[in-house]
Amino acid sequence: MAARSETPGRFPPGRRVLVTGGTRGIGRATVLAFARAGARLVVAHRGDGEAGERLRGELDALGAEFTLVAADLTGSAGAARLADAVRERLGGLDVLVNNLGVDGHVPFEKLTEDEWHRVLDHNTTSAYLVTQSVLDLLGDGASVVTIGASVALRGRPLGVHYSASKAALVGFTRALAKELGGRGIRVNLVAPGVTETEPGGGLPPGLVARLTALTALGRLGRPEDVAGAVLYLAGDSAAYVTGTTIEVDGGI
Repeated sequence: MAARSETPGRFPPGRRVLVTGGTRGIGRATVLAFARAGARLVVAHRGDGEAGERLRGELDALGAEFTLVAADLTGSAGAARLADAVRERLGGLDVLVNNLGVDGHVPFEKLTEDEWHRVLDHNTTSAYLVTQSVLDLLGDGASVVTIGASVALRGRPLGVHYSASKAALVGFTRALAKELGGRGIRVNLVAPGVTETEPGGGLPPGLVARLTALTALGRLGRPEDVAGAVLYLAGDSAAYVTGTTIEVDGGI
């Protein structure tokens, strides 16, 4: 079994963690970061064959304790099935990471109702459904971390529905933090900037150059940058941090 990095007082090993959208990009990097910290994991995905198998191999190599669950989290049935799997495998939760999300690029005048619902259902409704479905599994002092986007605070042309879906998560986070604070449950949001979820990020080289020039650090984000912020918010070092949004955007 591979050695695990313990961070006493920050993220002790053995904690029970659920990550949605966990087989690709930011989700995958987050799952691997928790695995290296010794977490016990349930990872939800839509049914990514190749990506799921790659993650399974990586987690096996780390000696991680994990379960992969395929579920459509845009509906209540999928969220309930995921909650049942968490109850069976982990018995409860110390950390929930709402990472599931999709992107969308379309001029507002051509934005169809179906496309609006596709993006809102994945990015916003899934966070509501999953969080509510596992609410009774969250232990006192647990941490809920949702992945938003920095464009929620600025807006993005050709992405009104995407910007709206991510902006809704800011209010979701602040309000839920006040509701669950009595149980010591912390609720926070991580808002990444442009992140290369895969080498090149699928973006045209010219656009990559322009976006890179806008950042204070002179590079685009990496999934591991976001995973680091999630691990911080999930751990004991953030014991008095709740209802907040942490932007991980390189100072764009």
